[in-house]
Amino acid sequence: MTLLSVLDIGLGAIVLGVAAWTVLTRDTFAAVVGFVVYGLLVSIVWVRLYAPDVALTEAAIGSGVTGVLLVTAGTRLAGNRTEPERGLSIKIPAALLALLTTAALAAAVLLLPDNAPSLAPAADKALATTGLGNPVTAVLIAYRSFDTMLEKIVLVLAVVGVWSVAPDRFWGGAPAPLGRPAPQGDLLLLAKVLTPIGILVGLHMFWAGADEPGGAFQSGAILAAMWIVVMMARMAEPPRIGARWLRLTLVAGPAVFLAVGLLGPWMAGAFFAYPVNFAKPIIIVIEAFMVLTIAATLPMLVAGPPSRNSEP
Repeated sequence: MTLLSVLDIGLGAIVLGVAAWTVLTRDTFAAVVGFVVYGLLVSIVWVRLYAPDVALTEAAIGSGVTGVLLVTAGTRLAGNRTEPERGLSIKIPAALLALLTTAALAAAVLLLPDNAPSLAPAADKALATTGLGNPVTAVLIAYRSFDTMLEKIVLVLAVVGVWSVAPDRFWGGAPAPLGRPAPQGDLLLLAKVLTPIGILVGLHMFWAGADEPGGAFQSGAILAAMWIVVMMARMAEPPRIGARWLRLTLVAGPAVFLAVGLLGPWMAGAFFAYPVNFAKPIIIVIEAFMVLTIAATLPMLVAGPPSRNSEP
């Protein structure tokens, strides 16, 4: 057994331990911290599986943005400490369902054929036709373009759903503010130091995503996290949801993606097809607008529905 095998076994044991702690603990803050740690550990697992793109997304979304979302939700629910007692009639079926799900996932992995299905041939073809150097980006844009566009539409619909939780008379106001009413020194320092670095990293992820691990989702998630940090530090307030620039930013990614798809029959003879000589610059333009949409939708999901306190 090699040293890497020992490290992989240890990493797997730690992941399972943190997962069990996150599920079993009854303290909300401890559960959120456990979830964030779990996400970071899973991102390391993805690196060991040679999937750096997935690792970046897991670290940015699974730990970063989702962690902030859970902390915010836990803070707002802090006043409601009463929890119903769950008896064996709920615990036993839940445990059986978890065991069945685990067994199904294990069977799906163990029963894979020796030559497991792979997108490698499609990725090679996509790299040749689009001029991209990152096979993940090539497959997502060339072979899963419709699915990739719908992912951004789902984010926009999620924001609309969150905003709809508020009464109609509050529409047009700003989402509930993040953090405490007054700026805090530690958050201010974090926002001032981390935000410029995070913006540079996010822009680099976007630009390098055409040829290296990264891309629109990773870049947008990092930029969204920086915006969330700034709002939590109270250096900026959430924008009013009626702002025209915000609504245009929310729909920019899907709109540009769909427009390019509709031009596909004229440019390359098929829906969502790209002309060979201009495929890469067109894809970069699509990803640039998708970065804007992702960077805008995630903070709006964390901020939540409009608040009556935001009305003038």
